Amino acid sequence: MNQMIRDMTDDLFQRYPCLAPLADVLAAAVETIVDCHARDGLVLLCGNGGSAADASHISSELLKGFLKRRPPASEQADALARELGDASLAAKLQRGVRAINLCDAASIITATANDLGPELIFAQQVFALGRPGDILIGLSTSGNAENVLRAMQTARAAGLTTIGFTGARPGRIDAFCDLIFKVPETETYRVQELHLPLYHALCAQVEALCFER
Repeated sequence: MNQMIRDMTDDLFQRYPCLAPLADVLAAAVETIVDCHARDGLVLLCGNGGSAADASHISSELLKGFLKRRPPASEQADALARELGDASLAAKLQRGVRAINLCDAASIITATANDLGPELIFAQQVFALGRPGDILIGLSTSGNAENVLRAMQTARAAGLTTIGFTGARPGRIDAFCDLIFKVPETETYRVQELHLPLYHALCAQVEALCFER
């Protein structure tokens, strides 16, 4: 672990000591996403309600700069400048980790709910988009959301790595998570309050490792 990552981890657990038991899960999740990015893989995310908003939040932190700028590589900058006809505009674009929030796709969600059943609204997208080596991050404060469960099961069958964010109680998704962040709360809003610092730390550490230059 490099010093920057160590400092980020120490800061997280100083502010939220109750999350310290999740240190190994955090390190493994960071490594998994960094490896996925190195292979040009895709991170898919899903959840319901506030967890859908969290999925959107995570994807946005991955897709553009979070704590640091991620300027295009020199060859990218040259190509962008040629096509955009404006080097200063091209330089504003930022590199990202390929990520998609499955909760934002209203057309396929409603079509799937109508034609196949609402429990498959995320599973259908995972089945169509996911490839071996990709990642599905599923958020469910109870661990029992049917549509997240079906997405996790589909992801496992398709060869994706599954990462769960949930609460302290045992949940149905637990058995289908390769890595799981079980925070020590059970009330929905309190679970979500602890998910946020965890995924901020996750995104910050992924960024630090994927975009060192």
